[in-house]
Amino acid sequence: MRSGHVRKVRGGRVRTSMAGRRRLLHKDTWRRPFSGITQRHVAEQPAVGLRFKRKTSMTSSSSIPTVRLLINGEFVESRSQQWRQVINPATQQVLAHVPFATADELEAAVASARAAFPAWRKTPIGTRARIFLRYQQLIREHMAELAALLTAEQGKTLADAEGDVFRGLEVVEHAANIGQLQMGDIANNVANGVDTYTLHQPLGVCAGITPFNFPAMIPLWMFPMAIACGNTFVLKPSEQDPMVTMRLCELALQAGIPPGVLNVVHGGEDIVNGLCDHADIKAISFVGSTRVGTHVYQRATLAGKRAQCMMGAKNHAIVLPDANKEQTLNNLAGAAFGAAGQRCMALSVVILVGATQDWIPELVARARSLHLNAGHEADTDIGPLISRPAKERVERLITHGIEEGATLLLDGRGKTVQDYADGNFVGPTIFSNVRPGMAIYEEEIFGPVLCIMQAATLAEAIAVINANPHGNGTALFTQSGAAARQFEEDVDVGQIGINVPIPVPVPLFSFTGSRASKLGDLGPYGKQVIAFYTQTKTITARWFDDSVSAGKVNTTIALK
Repeated sequence: MRSGHVRKVRGGRVRTSMAGRRRLLHKDTWRRPFSGITQRHVAEQPAVGLRFKRKTSMTSSSSIPTVRLLINGEFVESRSQQWRQVINPATQQVLAHVPFATADELEAAVASARAAFPAWRKTPIGTRARIFLRYQQLIREHMAELAALLTAEQGKTLADAEGDVFRGLEVVEHAANIGQLQMGDIANNVANGVDTYTLHQPLGVCAGITPFNFPAMIPLWMFPMAIACGNTFVLKPSEQDPMVTMRLCELALQAGIPPGVLNVVHGGEDIVNGLCDHADIKAISFVGSTRVGTHVYQRATLAGKRAQCMMGAKNHAIVLPDANKEQTLNNLAGAAFGAAGQRCMALSVVILVGATQDWIPELVARARSLHLNAGHEADTDIGPLISRPAKERVERLITHGIEEGATLLLDGRGKTVQDYADGNFVGPTIFSNVRPGMAIYEEEIFGPVLCIMQAATLAEAIAVINANPHGNGTALFTQSGAAARQFEEDVDVGQIGINVPIPVPVPLFSFTGSRASKLGDLGPYGKQVIAFYTQTKTITARWFDDSVSAGKVNTTIALK
């Protein structure tokens, strides 16, 4: 069965074992995020460590483990009759079954978060910070295991999977600094004996909806910052690859997050709508497609919630003739084809200015040299796409590009990989002579496809970018400070790289996509997310000295 299909699975708890060389991390399995599976490090043997063998005590005909819900500090088996397969995209091996949670299970998760909020919001800020100090250490200790699990279910290379985890870890480290981040302001003696100050207080129950392409990083963008601010949280990870997310949640509990403060439900449209509609949820964070993000934003805000939605993109880079040629070509190839193009910040369009059009053959040669393979293999540059439907869509768009008149310089369709004949592989693909209006330019392909355009000047290239509705990220390759400053000033995109192809900021700053790539005023992590996850109260206070005369009645608005 293909990964895009949903099937119904019945029966009792599945109990399996995991092959591998490491010792068990824990003896108790009843609280585990995967039913009946005692977790091991799988970094040493990732291909073997995710195969499970059937035990004799089973009421279900299936030998596949199930992914659990997290409610009130317990990993619990769903009672749902609707389940989806978690599939290794390189082998088509079914790794687990994930439930589409019921309405009652969603209600239980929200109720748990609501009940935990009064005590958690009163927890001293230093106590909250120390939990995230422990959490970041646990993530570091389990980095190899997390990366191997991520690679098995999502497909990206082990090196890229570690990068996925690490970029999330940076946000956890930032959350440990909540003591400074959540500080208010004070102005002393704004009038005679009057002080004004602000408090940044948590909202209550918050929720997050995360995509398949970064199953570690993006959940870690959301729940650590929300919880550090004093909120409780309900997370809905991607149903395509929830296993590494659940392992991260297990580590969060080990770090000391109390029962009910972090909850997880799995599901599809019904769960998304339930989160948007639930009266007890005060704010929703979303990362994913434009179609779903627009729906979430409209539905959540109509229900009176705060919402931040990071959505689709079409990221452009401009190359000027004075750019460092070797560095630029390497950066273009890596940003366009890394993670099989399944990044919202992937570089999907390059605009070559002037004589840089002569660099095209060398760019094609670099792309052709990249090696397709399963993500856990040592020589892999590009892993498989997440699913069969994703592969079919990318190949269909490549065909449309040819039909619409673009020049196909490198064709990634029809690739097979030895030992992984069933993998969802698409190789690097490059088009030149791409024009606005073509499907390969207008749509977010989410595959390893690079579109090449030409421009005579920097100003002409900037105009092309500004005419595109998306505003997630852009880059300029140059050695001219004047050109870089012109680019920064004139391009209408939220995140800009100068000789940096994927300008995702570190957590000291916020993710600042713009225009059609974002709905909501405040972005993930950094300073902006503190404002998103807190309510600012402004207090104006005067303390009277009993020995001072009351004076006259003040009927004006002035502070006297």
